[in-house]
Amino acid sequence: MPDEGLNIRQIQSAIDRQGGGWVAAENNITRLTDEQRARLLGAVPDPSEGTLEEIAARAASQKAMISAAALDSAGAPASFDWRNSGGRNYTTSVKNQGGCGSCVAFGCSAVIETTFKVQRGNPAMAIDFSEAHLFFCHGRAAGRNCGNGWLPDPALAACRDVGIVDEACYPYVGSDQNCSNRCADWQNRLTRIRAITNPNGNPAAMKTWLSTRGSLTGCFTVYNDFFAYRSGVYRHTSGALAGGHCVEIIGYDDAQQCWICKNSWGAAWGDQGFFRIAYGECGIDTWHVRGVDGILETGWLANGRVLGLWSNDSDRNAYAYLENIGWRRIAYDNDNIFVNMLTQLAAARLGNRQVGAFQDNGVIKQVYVW
Repeated sequence: MPDEGLNIRQIQSAIDRQGGGWVAAENNITRLTDEQRARLLGAVPDPSEGTLEEIAARAASQKAMISAAALDSAGAPASFDWRNSGGRNYTTSVKNQGGCGSCVAFGCSAVIETTFKVQRGNPAMAIDFSEAHLFFCHGRAAGRNCGNGWLPDPALAACRDVGIVDEACYPYVGSDQNCSNRCADWQNRLTRIRAITNPNGNPAAMKTWLSTRGSLTGCFTVYNDFFAYRSGVYRHTSGALAGGHCVEIIGYDDAQQCWICKNSWGAAWGDQGFFRIAYGECGIDTWHVRGVDGILETGWLANGRVLGLWSNDSDRNAYAYLENIGWRRIAYDNDNIFVNMLTQLAAARLGNRQVGAFQDNGVIKQVYVW
């Protein structure tokens, strides 16, 4: 018999019977076939992790422990959401991966974008990285494609070791593409991350990172009922295992006992493209939770003022806080360069004068003052 999509009435009935606490609704994804829905996923276990079924079984066995640990964690605020941090939204727009198992590229790119805005302290910063470059260049080099997916560790390692270009350099299309489609000057448009953090399986560390540093990737096992999510806090209640998926975790809420996430299935799905999932549910907090520990920036910084200077007793170790930019290390190539650069920046700070600066991977290499 032909696959006629998911039965929303049956899904909602199962939610109600089990007190699931979320609402299902028909959408453009629930009307797809099982095969088409599977192409919306793309987090595929590394052989060392076992099968997806084994990952799902481990997640189920750890669910109560992780949920309790999330509620017992101290030090972080009781709730946090990068869409509203001090009244400002640091997330980027919801995108749509289409019929391609490239969710890892979307989850990782979103984390880099949010982290960059947080690093700059500028939620209005116009930034859009290329999921196509990440998936169809870096991923393709590792043998990945729309049909066999990927994982955050190698994706973020590629962003650290090589970098990722902007969306305009290589626009995304939801089908397999060639890396040659990127722009001719792509090597001059790379942005690299400094390092990768791994709070996997540690809800307290996840909450601290989320509330202070940026967002996180999170992978989880998807069951058929999740495709019908509309609102509330998702808990698996019915349906077969469909595959693995990777998203951006942007916050949490202890009152609702959940993580807040941005998906990559378009704004028409879920709660305007976002969803809430219970602590410990489906491995969301125990499978490839990763953060980006800083963005390495190269290029000229907009004219502004030096708002602060910092140093310690280490040789050639000083930082300047630039208006609308944040802390940047001062060039440390040799004593003359270091002293000259620090002197100019200190004079600009004392005189409240504007400066322009060229940074190379986050280090100030040139300064002009007026």
